Amino acid sequence: MRRVWPGLLVVIAILGVFHLYIWWRLAAPMPEPWRLAATVLVGLGAPSLPLGLVVARRLSRAAARPLLLLVYLWFGLATYLLLAASASHVAVALGAAARTAAMVAGAAAVATLVLGLAHVARGPRVRRVEIPLPDLGVDAYTIVQLTDVHIGAFLGHEFAARVVRDVNALSPDLVVITGDLVDGRLAELRPHVEPLRGLRARDGVFAVTGNHEYYWETEDWLVHLRSLGIRILRNEHVAIGGAFQLAGVDDSTAGEDVPRAVRGRDPALPLVLLAHHPSTIARAAAAGVDLQLSGHTHGGQLLPLGWLCRLFEPLAAGLARFDRTWLYVSEGTGYWGPPMRVGTTQEITAITLVR
Repeated sequence: MRRVWPGLLVVIAILGVFHLYIWWRLAAPMPEPWRLAATVLVGLGAPSLPLGLVVARRLSRAAARPLLLLVYLWFGLATYLLLAASASHVAVALGAAARTAAMVAGAAAVATLVLGLAHVARGPRVRRVEIPLPDLGVDAYTIVQLTDVHIGAFLGHEFAARVVRDVNALSPDLVVITGDLVDGRLAELRPHVEPLRGLRARDGVFAVTGNHEYYWETEDWLVHLRSLGIRILRNEHVAIGGAFQLAGVDDSTAGEDVPRAVRGRDPALPLVLLAHHPSTIARAAAAGVDLQLSGHTHGGQLLPLGWLCRLFEPLAAGLARFDRTWLYVSEGTGYWGPPMRVGTTQEITAITLVR
């Protein structure tokens, strides 16, 4: 725990600066008693995310849920309060009254929170993508990609069952899961991942690890997922009939080895790589991969955080080409943190490979 505190204090300090700016532009112009109430709210909210996550990790899933809901809702709201504070600042500089600007901008932030919650309540939708692979061994092949499902504190059995129904309705040739499937203890989430046993695809269900798999009892989780009929590819590849070869690597923060994964591949067939982080594309392109499927970014989840993703990842969402290698990055099937989506969509991706 001593090693955690220095980083935790840095995060709290950064959040403190952001919250101080929110208070200055949105709370300070308010009349009393609204100013006092806003001051208390912003003051309590500043350290809530890092401290709440530390405390919640020590609690059971049931006990952590209400705490995490409050913490994450505030984080989501604070994201847009920060943008609102900036907009208010500009409005005042252009001649608007400080109080009026603060009230309008604050109301817009709250409205964005409500719309984001409503968007998540609709659940994931099917997104269809077509990708050409000239050497494909068949005329067409359908892969359904799930990623960043995050079965955990908020998403459980009902969500997993809905995803399975939607996937099976697509009658895929193959199902792939590109990491961050689970987010909690196996003992608590075992019944919530049970519906995944029902995933059906002609050529099976394959998965790779994401960073969140390494936060919780990694090896125990991998054993259990295999018992559900999910094959975990760990820096290795397999042949998918005569259509293509499928490779998978461990998360880039925990042992990714692209050269090992593709060693001995059949160069006559296209190579599809499952890798949680889009940034793996640099190694994938160098190794002659034809298509990389990734997740991790959630597309930013909350606009404009997707723009920040581009500081760390080559692509936040969608399809792009890097040299001769295609990269598709899903916006994620579930969500992490605030149960809201703004400018992004929970997706089940139906990818049709065509020759």
